[in-house]
Amino acid sequence: MSQDKTMFYGASPEMFERAKVLRNHMTDSEQLLWNKLKDNQLNGIKFRRQHPISQFIVDFYCHQKKLVVELDGGTHQKNAQQERDKGRQFMLEELGLTVIRFKNEDIKKDISIVISRILEYCSI
Repeated sequence: MSQDKTMFYGASPEMFERAKVLRNHMTDSEQLLWNKLKDNQLNGIKFRRQHPISQFIVDFYCHQKKLVVELDGGTHQKNAQQERDKGRQFMLEELGLTVIRFKNEDIKKDISIVISRILEYCSI
């Protein structure tokens, strides 16, 4: 597989393998959102799921817009995980990416609001 450094930011082959496993074990919330993002359904914008970027695997990524969409489950409410998330977000932003986060409950409660917010970021 040819790695496009500008899309994967030097992700290792191990990250690609791990991403493949994660794609086969998506959470319910990830699957719900993916059903709205896949196949360029969102105004023709291409998103990738469980996408390797540097040393991370992001939930969803739009290379065209340099946009990372992350979904946070219950473990993200813990202080230690929140600190890791802040560090991860900082490093992704250092690569010139925009990171937006949603809680799993947001997806399940009203996915249309989540889609609207993603579209707002895509139009910036």
